[in-house]
Amino acid sequence: MKAARFSRFGGPEVLEIVDLPAPRPGPGEVRIAVRAAGINPSDWKKRQGLMDQELPQTMGHEAAGVVDELGAGVTDVAVGDRVFGLSADGATQAELAVLPFYAPIPPSLDFPGAAALPAAVETATRALDRLGAGSGSTLLVSGASGSVGSAAVQLAVARGVRVIGTASPANHAYLRSLKAEPVAYGEGLVERVRALTPDGVDLALDVAGSGILPELIDLAGAPERVVTLADFAGAREYGVTFSRGDSGRAVHALAEIGGLIESGRFSLPVAKTFPLAAIAEAHRVGEDGRVRGKIVLVIE
Repeated sequence: MKAARFSRFGGPEVLEIVDLPAPRPGPGEVRIAVRAAGINPSDWKKRQGLMDQELPQTMGHEAAGVVDELGAGVTDVAVGDRVFGLSADGATQAELAVLPFYAPIPPSLDFPGAAALPAAVETATRALDRLGAGSGSTLLVSGASGSVGSAAVQLAVARGVRVIGTASPANHAYLRSLKAEPVAYGEGLVERVRALTPDGVDLALDVAGSGILPELIDLAGAPERVVTLADFAGAREYGVTFSRGDSGRAVHALAEIGGLIESGRFSLPVAKTFPLAAIAEAHRVGEDGRVRGKIVLVIE
């Protein structure tokens, strides 16, 4: 099968499409013929050598496609079903992928729309679960207009949470459409948030990793009321929880998101799609940071 891989660290030019043996599903897993696979910032961090150090490495943690083989004990889906989900081996940007965590694709979504969901939805849900965000609480999301941030906003609103979100002024209308109250990031953030909620917030989620954990702690009242997804060093320095997938994934989110999508309470836009062969260009566009929404590879 064709799959994306790199054998040295560097820029997008190190990515290549190679032939690899077809994977086989283990107990409780399914194999899919991949129709679309999401691209995330963690992909280019891996490619740059900022995460795992072994070489070579395959690419991709989320995908959508058609089930073509069942692992032992799988009874909740059948060959031919449309599913989306997360991999355990980082190899979804390929013609075939094994998914230990999966759910049926919501009827209203195509394959690219479904492939955009798993990582953002799981990451956002994991952070909200860790914070204990529930009805009646007020949550500040730093970096609210990106894929994970906007997922967190919508999922929190669905839980009955009041959400204040930081973003550039150009994205404030978008945040309002998600039922969040937007504020500009940067100097004076604390004062702008307190203008909306004088007593601060109950909880804070740092998606952007822009070095504002002290401000979030100030607004939330204590480090234990703050979770960061992007500032590992700051989390250690200030006693904030750093949430990462290897500490327990919120895979229940995959089965739950369909109802919100079909009822019109959740959406995650696809900004651009690229064929698998154009993965290097997809990385360049993603790293440039100028698109709002997910970048997705389409496998024909």
